[in-house]
Amino acid sequence: MASSIPRKMLSIFYFLCIAILLSSSSWVQFAKANVCPKASKTWSGPCLNTGGCKDQCIRLESAVFGACHSLTCYCYYNCP
Repeated sequence: MASSIPRKMLSIFYFLCIAILLSSSSWVQFAKANVCPKASKTWSGPCLNTGGCKDQCIRLESAVFGACHSLTCYCYYNCP
């Protein structure tokens, strides 16, 4: 009886790990499928302020959001 408890715990642990991996990978695919990044057409200079990039993308370029990546401001749009 004592040896069956660790086996049950191990089985539950494996099940939870697999469930987490499957759900996280599907969310990543879901997120990638819904937005398309494009370099900002209105941002000038190096992008050091993600909040400013986001505001400018939303306000001036009608994007869903924006973020700095590798010193470039990227605007994210809903994919067609």
